[in-house]
Amino acid sequence: MCAIPSGRPPRDAAGADHSAEYFLTVARRAVDGFPAAFRPAAQEVRIIVAEQAEPEMLNDLGMADPLDLTGLYEGIPVTEKSTWDIVEQPDTVWLFRAAILHEWRDRGDVALDDLITHVTVHEFAHHFGWSDAAIAEIDPWWE
Repeated sequence: MCAIPSGRPPRDAAGADHSAEYFLTVARRAVDGFPAAFRPAAQEVRIIVAEQAEPEMLNDLGMADPLDLTGLYEGIPVTEKSTWDIVEQPDTVWLFRAAILHEWRDRGDVALDDLITHVTVHEFAHHFGWSDAAIAEIDPWWE
């Protein structure tokens, strides 16, 4: 799911790895660091690193610019799940590499690992039933 063009992985002038595999490693490390009570449910969620959001994803959110969407949770939050649910596809956290790199370069005040971790945690918060408004109340990151 993390297709990388053949050849060397993308790196910046300092040699830092910006590949999809690297993003996935950082995201998995973030999930492994969740409190023990949350880890089992989090580890059932698929993480996909894509270059950017698909047009359909953007349309569903009323967005036009793929650089405006750094991550997306698709699924049924655990607070809304039932044992009677028929699972059509696994819950998924999407990380959009180009948008994350764009924000990282624009901000200039945060480590790439920290931004990847932040986006990962934000999307998993949706998996656990948190709204954007609830996340914003405790997370001043975007201000």
